[in-house]
Amino acid sequence: MARVVKVFRTLRNHWKKSTFAVCVLSYGGHWLYGKHCDQVMRTEACLEAREYGRQQIAPQEQLRKATVILNPAACGGKANNLFEKNAAPILHLAGVEVTIVKTDYEGQAKKLMELMEHTDMLIVAGGDGTLQEVVTGLLRRPDQEKFSQVPIGFIPLGSQNSLSPSLHLLSDNKVKHITSATLSILKGETIPLDVLQIKGEKEQPVFALLGLRWGAFRDAAATISKYWYLGPLKTKAAHWFSTLREWPLVREASVSYLAPSLRPPDEPLQKPPRPNLLSRIARRLKNYWSPPVEGSITETVSRVLCLPRRVEAVLAARGDQLHINACGLRMGCQKMSWRWNVEVVQ
Repeated sequence: MARVVKVFRTLRNHWKKSTFAVCVLSYGGHWLYGKHCDQVMRTEACLEAREYGRQQIAPQEQLRKATVILNPAACGGKANNLFEKNAAPILHLAGVEVTIVKTDYEGQAKKLMELMEHTDMLIVAGGDGTLQEVVTGLLRRPDQEKFSQVPIGFIPLGSQNSLSPSLHLLSDNKVKHITSATLSILKGETIPLDVLQIKGEKEQPVFALLGLRWGAFRDAAATISKYWYLGPLKTKAAHWFSTLREWPLVREASVSYLAPSLRPPDEPLQKPPRPNLLSRIARRLKNYWSPPVEGSITETVSRVLCLPRRVEAVLAARGDQLHINACGLRMGCQKMSWRWNVEVVQ
């Protein structure tokens, strides 16, 4: 008892050191618990992917080929590490023949799409910019009608993944977000999305899935990272110095667009004929003696991006600050009236 009293007396006499030690131990324990939870999620995802790899295929059937376009510069240079730890093991355990192509500079993904050979699936590992480059390069090909049928999987590794809410369930945990996106690619169903095509007077067309930003704000946003040493003031500093370099800002712009074509109506579902009485009795007896396993992998819904058609917009502009919000196109493919949200700020 005297020893316990002595310990508490020491903690009270050195309360500053005791408080600091408690804070360090609490932070360390929370960090270790987070690492443990991340490892548990990786293990569960790998076990689920292993079930795909154990499925038997016919002797003449070949393994599925997947081409991964990886942007190592995404997420502040952490994309390569995130992909190798969270996504690559899942793809390999699933029995997929993976070819990883890393980009070295901005715009390289467009050129890679022009040289890409046939693949069963195309996986984009990066942010919104990488996905936009891949879609643009894919739809610029002469045989884009053929390659548009190739499903595109998206593994969100960027700092901003605006398309993820349309494809995957949002999660605050980065590991869970990446593993769930990778598993959804393996499950194979597709979600059609609309593509916005922007044509200039001289340059090749540009394709976008979410929107287009063009002008002074876009140019200033590209230089924000140069002022990293200013901390929370880097955004204001980028716009301030950009304004001083190009003052006065006199801009003119003109926009013309084509109305998008409506999606054809879905074909009515054909109701299968009802089996005869003996077949129904046999099926019920079979389900009674050997009930089906709930939550099987084949019944899980997956979400993979597919590009069925495009919406065209002709852009003939000279000047600055054009915003085309493709979300106004109702890109969720709902059968509703279409509308455009085009803003020209002078």
